[in-house]
Amino acid sequence: MLDDNITTSKEIHRQTGKTFYYATRLLPERIRKPTYVLYGFFRIADEVVDQSDRLPPEQQYERLESFRAKALGEESADDDVLSAFQSLREQTKIRDADVNSFIDAMEQDIERDRYETYEDLEEYMRGSAVAVGNMMLDVMDPEQKETARPHAASLAEAFQLSNFLRDVGEDITEYGRIYLPLETLEQFGASEEDIVRRRATESLKAAVRAEMARTERLYRDGVAGIRYLPDDCQFAVLLAAVLYAEHHRRIRHVNFNTIDRDANLGRARKLYLIAKTWWHWRKHRDPETTFYAVSAIPEDASMRDHHPESVADSVMSATHE
Repeated sequence: MLDDNITTSKEIHRQTGKTFYYATRLLPERIRKPTYVLYGFFRIADEVVDQSDRLPPEQQYERLESFRAKALGEESADDDVLSAFQSLREQTKIRDADVNSFIDAMEQDIERDRYETYEDLEEYMRGSAVAVGNMMLDVMDPEQKETARPHAASLAEAFQLSNFLRDVGEDITEYGRIYLPLETLEQFGASEEDIVRRRATESLKAAVRAEMARTERLYRDGVAGIRYLPDDCQFAVLLAAVLYAEHHRRIRHVNFNTIDRDANLGRARKLYLIAKTWWHWRKHRDPETTFYAVSAIPEDASMRDHHPESVADSVMSATHE
């Protein structure tokens, strides 16, 4: 597949993958290279709708439909990323339905920038997150794949929701989008105008907090399924969960104000978490035990206010890296 065509995909992942790239490097080579290919494909499709100087809508649709045809092997690929993806699909069990679902979600970003209910947002995430998780699962091809699949879906949704919660200000400023369900805003007395006008009201913070609690329930379900993955893939997926969940510690640190406060992780924090996660993994060899020993998410929601961070965590969390 891959050696000639993978370089571009790997470089895309290295430059833009941020959190996920750290975990990808710890996958075994047989999974790591295909992951670069998957990420490259996801990224070039996402860039069609997320660039600041986006094409007109009709040209975005045209480009995404071209990607769809090439990804499904209906047309010849004309670049390294799509060529590598075509080769990967020929060698794995990646399903046409997941490719279509992913492209459909990218097209939805052209036409839709608000979600009335969480169910509406969840439908979008079936393509933008769950389809991605399904493709990763098909590349790993665990023995108990169908048992693992719903857990993988929960974890994929949790990752994406963490990004949405982290990027409330960026999403409205850069793309004019609001991914917090409008019904949640209304429930807590906030409005989309608070986000549009970048007002970090207490009502908006309460809505972010509520959606974060929902996301943390998804993490718990997702992490419970890591045990079904191949043994040599478990640590990398666990580390990805720890790193994505760490944004919740940052969000709490900025008092749920991600309109104009930065909740991203610095490189030093990521390296610290890699080392800490590895130490606990060597000690426990259990994904769930390690996750709750390291991550920003307690094992039970009721423990959140009684789950003190270590001194080192408190210092690192308070530092803008």
